[in-house]
Amino acid sequence: MWKEFKAFIANDNVVTMATGIIMGSAFTAIITALVDNIFMPIIVALTGQADVSGLAFTIGNTQIGYGAFIQAIINFLLIACFLYLTLKALEKAQNKKLIAPDPEPQGPSEVDLLEQILAELKTNK
Repeated sequence: MWKEFKAFIANDNVVTMATGIIMGSAFTAIITALVDNIFMPIIVALTGQADVSGLAFTIGNTQIGYGAFIQAIINFLLIACFLYLTLKALEKAQNKKLIAPDPEPQGPSEVDLLEQILAELKTNK
């Protein structure tokens, strides 16, 4: 059992995944600092308010805090934009495509469709 565990831990996939997680959390700190210290002050300069998480309305005795949700969306969009721009810069630097749209689903060719129609006509005869 110890040998299997040791082999599992030393597996390239586990080490690669752990490295990716560690790098991801370190990159998260960079992005959070960028959003909090650069993007949000720009938004404050433009709108006069950076944090909308305090926005809420009251129904009866219950306060509905919709501002936190809006703030999370704003943060997500800023982070996604920065990540996209970072990946595009890496693509340019490495001359390699990192962001590619999903390929269009391949349907049957015209020949395949005609063969299916012919087969269907033969079975209906």
